[in-house]
Amino acid sequence: MGDIWTWLISFFFLIALVGIIVYQLVCLADLEFDYINPYDSASRINSVVLPEFIVQGVLCVFYLITGHWFMALLCLPYLYYNFQLYSKRQHLVDVTEIFNLLNWEKKKRLFKLAYIILNLFLTIFWMIYSALDDHDD
Repeated sequence: MGDIWTWLISFFFLIALVGIIVYQLVCLADLEFDYINPYDSASRINSVVLPEFIVQGVLCVFYLITGHWFMALLCLPYLYYNFQLYSKRQHLVDVTEIFNLLNWEKKKRLFKLAYIILNLFLTIFWMIYSALDDHDD
């Protein structure tokens, strides 16, 4: 029964990450279609970058604590990428460069979204597998 709770908690962490990344993509799309000015878009995106990094780090540590080594290893590249961005101070969107880097910022977030959705599908699979395994006992 404990494994189901582990997968359920990681599911909610991943849903939070999907929400944060989709919010950033919506801000970039609003900027592209001129519904919002660059300052507001950059400030909205920058306000959720650190929470995204923190949730990802907590999720990776959560997998390590619960002993799900494969999922922890799967989270490490994304965590390392976020750490590199933060250590090089490239994690925030620059207001003056946002139009020049708009396509790159969107591609970066779409790649993150695809990576998180892959983790989400694996989590759902393991949650269902754990539920069926516990049901047999």
